[in-house]
Amino acid sequence: MRARVVVLGAGFGGLEVATRLSEAFGDDADVAVIDQRESFVFGFSKLEVMFGRMTPAHALHPYADINQPGVRFVRAAIRSIDPVAMTVTTDRGQLDADMLVVALGADLHPAATPGLGESGHEFYTVAGAFELRDVLASFQGGRVIVGVTSAPFKCPPAPSETALLMHDYLTARGLRAGSEISLVMPFAAPIPPSPAASAALLEAFDERGIAWQPGKLIRELEPSRKVAITSDGTELPFDLFLGVPVHSAPAVVVDAGLTVDGWIPVNPRTLETRFPDVYAVGDVTSVGTPKAGVFAEGQAAVVASEIIGRIEGAPVDGQYDGHGLCYLEFGRDMVAKVDVTFLSGEKPSGALEGPSAALSADKDVFGSSRIQRWFGRTWHSDVEVAAGSDL
Repeated sequence: MRARVVVLGAGFGGLEVATRLSEAFGDDADVAVIDQRESFVFGFSKLEVMFGRMTPAHALHPYADINQPGVRFVRAAIRSIDPVAMTVTTDRGQLDADMLVVALGADLHPAATPGLGESGHEFYTVAGAFELRDVLASFQGGRVIVGVTSAPFKCPPAPSETALLMHDYLTARGLRAGSEISLVMPFAAPIPPSPAASAALLEAFDERGIAWQPGKLIRELEPSRKVAITSDGTELPFDLFLGVPVHSAPAVVVDAGLTVDGWIPVNPRTLETRFPDVYAVGDVTSVGTPKAGVFAEGQAAVVASEIIGRIEGAPVDGQYDGHGLCYLEFGRDMVAKVDVTFLSGEKPSGALEGPSAALSADKDVFGSSRIQRWFGRTWHSDVEVAAGSDL
């Protein structure tokens, strides 16, 4: 392999592209993976840390541990992308590419929602979720709102999971009887592509006394009154607000002229952009699947095959099938698995397995297998620490 492949972003999509190219070409690979972060963190690990069930140190997977033949990690901030000249400028210099993969995910903007920074908390960034561990440990109960501030947003099941895990957390601390939990989401159902999963969640909400408020967004918080105001003008008083912040494509992607209507359009089968030899995967695209790591991983497999085929001059058989599998925490040590397929021009379909205790082990295998594959080391997610213990 002589072609220079530059991968922007080291999440599910970027790590999977790099791993597959390393497997295909070994030391002959020439892959640079650029990310300004120091470590990879699973989305589900953020909730584990937030609710005191995992230490922050255990959730972090340093990119310095990547040791794959033909792959080098470059920790740098990306300043500009030129998809015509095939160059990437970072705060550490310029990289030239023969093929470019954009896997930068979505940027998060808590400040875009008035009052969120002053009187609420967001749990989608690593820093926000980790800081909430101490906030929750000192919370003595009251009115809790889990609310979405804009759409689209990544990991659509996460707000529902947070509400259910909050119920367990307050129950374990003897605070649930004096508390209220509300979930505000823009959808008519918790998981629109899977009626079965939505029905199971609605049943769980009803059983646990969680107030489900569909078809609304949180537009602002009023710190002085401790009130959240929804898109239809409803005022919801709160003592603790947990928000999903506004999402957008990274500014460097927009400035490069890669986006249309806010996100990168791609060929839904090959993930190639309108620029030759420039691909995009994951949250940064408008391919039509949910913004979740498992979909980025599936897209990355297709992109890697495309790149391998181009380099070897061989035909490529595989096309993206829009398939993804998500795990869904129901609390009470119960996990469900949602199997969803999104095909362009067709109605999404999703099947539900569980919830059951057995699927907790299945979820652990999902996480541990990725860390073994991408970082070459053993890891398990099922490490618990007592809520409120010192880390």
